Amino acid sequence: MVSNLKFKNTILLFFLSLIFYAQEYSGKGEDINQILKNIKEFSRAYVGANYDTLTAFYSQDAKIFPSGADIIKGHDAIKKRWLLPKGTKILSHKITPREIKIIEDYAYEYGYYQGSTSSNEGPSSNWKGKYVIVWKKENNNWKIYLDIWNKIDD
Repeated sequence: MVSNLKFKNTILLFFLSLIFYAQEYSGKGEDINQILKNIKEFSRAYVGANYDTLTAFYSQDAKIFPSGADIIKGHDAIKKRWLLPKGTKILSHKITPREIKIIEDYAYEYGYYQGSTSSNEGPSSNWKGKYVIVWKKENNNWKIYLDIWNKIDD
């Protein structure tokens, strides 16, 4: 009897944890899949220091809102902001969306990011934070229109 109760409690805890950590996606499956693909490709471009590809994920009228900086507009300025100092390398970058909601030709997404960086000036460092992205559909592809992020301190 006690064993059966423990089993039921374990199952209940499992399902409650799924609800707590669940991702919510709302919209056409093909649109959600395109945004999820773009998220992975964005991280791949960042880790690979492919700044032209990274910048191409942004719409022509995109704006980014990096933590501790002014609003940055336009592809040239956005690309310049993503450039890393010489000797610095992104070792990993992962974006974990918590919610994606598509509303006609716009979508919003929010969640968490994490990664690690190495530098000639010292040991590698890990970082994490939260973000909000507004996507805009351009020529049948989803582009980042607004991108805001900030770090979460450990």
